[in-house]
Amino acid sequence: MGGFLSALGQKLAERWLTLLVLPGALFLATATTARTLGQAHALDYVRLTGRITHWAQAPAATTFGGQIVLLGAVLAASAAAGLAAQGLGTLVQRITLAAGWYTWPRLLRQWAHARVARRRARWTAAQQRYRQQLDADARTLARDGHRADPARRRAAHQALQRISAEEPDRPTWSGDRIHAVTIRLDRDHHLDLPLLWPHLWLTLPETTRTEITAAEQALTRAATLAGWAILYTPLTVWWWPSAPLAAALALTARHHLRSATDTCAQLLEAAARLHTTALAAQLGIDHTGPPDPALGDALTRQLRTCTPNPPASGSAPPR
Repeated sequence: MGGFLSALGQKLAERWLTLLVLPGALFLATATTARTLGQAHALDYVRLTGRITHWAQAPAATTFGGQIVLLGAVLAASAAAGLAAQGLGTLVQRITLAAGWYTWPRLLRQWAHARVARRRARWTAAQQRYRQQLDADARTLARDGHRADPARRRAAHQALQRISAEEPDRPTWSGDRIHAVTIRLDRDHHLDLPLLWPHLWLTLPETTRTEITAAEQALTRAATLAGWAILYTPLTVWWWPSAPLAAALALTARHHLRSATDTCAQLLEAAARLHTTALAAQLGIDHTGPPDPALGDALTRQLRTCTPNPPASGSAPPR
């Protein structure tokens, strides 16, 4: 037991150092550089090294007690910056997935509603172009007896997918990517995923849960990276080189957010399609073969009976 607690403490310390202290220390160093150099001497490294040398020779930094206090202050400030980035990351994740955007404050809700309307208009136009391309390919096949070049069809389909996998219902691509899983499962199998998911999660194989958890953690890390981008942005007031740093963090976070969201959505949909029948068997519902609408209806009836207040469909992304 002592060995287990020691290993656990060591692992927690490593995570604390990696996730909070080191990124926070880099942020503190950047903030100190910004305040020291300013806009007029943004790249004057001689001025920076001179100021650091002056600080290092201060009486408080040359005594053992002063160094201990200084180290503790740096660690505490670094951890505080890391916690702030994680908090902002949680906010970014909630806004990005936009599960309950219709309950947001009025101004944000109006912005989200306008975004959804614009995205629906773009998606409808892209879907029409895709269908026109499918019709043109069908006419070519009927007239010439061979299939048309698929490049245009693929390009039209990719343009549609870049907007949303299904008709947009949320103000962001990532939010609609998760929501598309709920739409597809309800349309194809009559499965209410927010209602089904807690029961399904408990019956999934360990390897499947590990993959889904890893995808969720990647999504959280990407959102935290966006939180760091937000923290670096105000430093541009004092030091312009922090602007490209914040921009690079924001672009990287956006790429990782989309990638992690897509992976998470694929895993959620695959888990539901592959393991719903096993859940039905545990609940005493007789069914053979892959999920179908009859199974979905039976599961929904039974789970709603044992769930007093089931969540509204699509009200929040599943685990």
